[in-house]
Amino acid sequence: MRGVWGAVGLGLIWLGSCAPTAQDRVRDYSEDGLHLYRHGAYDKAAESFEAALALEPGDAGLLYNAARSCDQAGNAAKAEQYYNACLQRAPNHAGCRNGLAALLLRQGRRDEATQMIEGWLTSQPKLAAAYAADGCLLHQVGDLPAAKLRLEQALQLDPRDTRALVEMGLVWEAMGRPERAMVCYERALDENPDQEEVAARLNRLQSQGVKRPLPE
Repeated sequence: MRGVWGAVGLGLIWLGSCAPTAQDRVRDYSEDGLHLYRHGAYDKAAESFEAALALEPGDAGLLYNAARSCDQAGNAAKAEQYYNACLQRAPNHAGCRNGLAALLLRQGRRDEATQMIEGWLTSQPKLAAAYAADGCLLHQVGDLPAAKLRLEQALQLDPRDTRALVEMGLVWEAMGRPERAMVCYERALDENPDQEEVAARLNRLQSQGVKRPLPE
């Protein structure tokens, strides 16, 4: 009899070890959310990230992913809540700062967006991402010379800052210098090849016959 119960006990232990942990479930929800986001199912992606947050509340990465999913789904109020919650836990989260600034601009809240980014820049005067965010904001409001200056400052602090490189490329395009934009996109893709939109922009410029600039 002892042998039977011993076998059953071992079986129960083995079965228990196969049960998913909370961390496993968080990972599964997060991976599902990322998959749904990449395929444009933003509402469903938000639900997945919210399910992960129910198990791991306060995680800055999950809050950011929930924010951008809600933002893309058109739920601006909830997106803003998640962006702010993310920044409370990770004040230097560049993607979150940029996402919130863009949301505020779309809502006609330019002063709030400017105050938020400038406050970050003041508190982090040596952080390339803060200068890149300000450059992005200046670009969005149409001040190309000021945007270019800010992005140059960002790249002086960190020549490999992907956000600054991409945004500088966009500014060069807007200023009619596609050959310089091409270099920025190439450098950004060298740092992070997983940027479909940037790769598409580079391919478009190449298909248009744009050549790399000659050394000055």
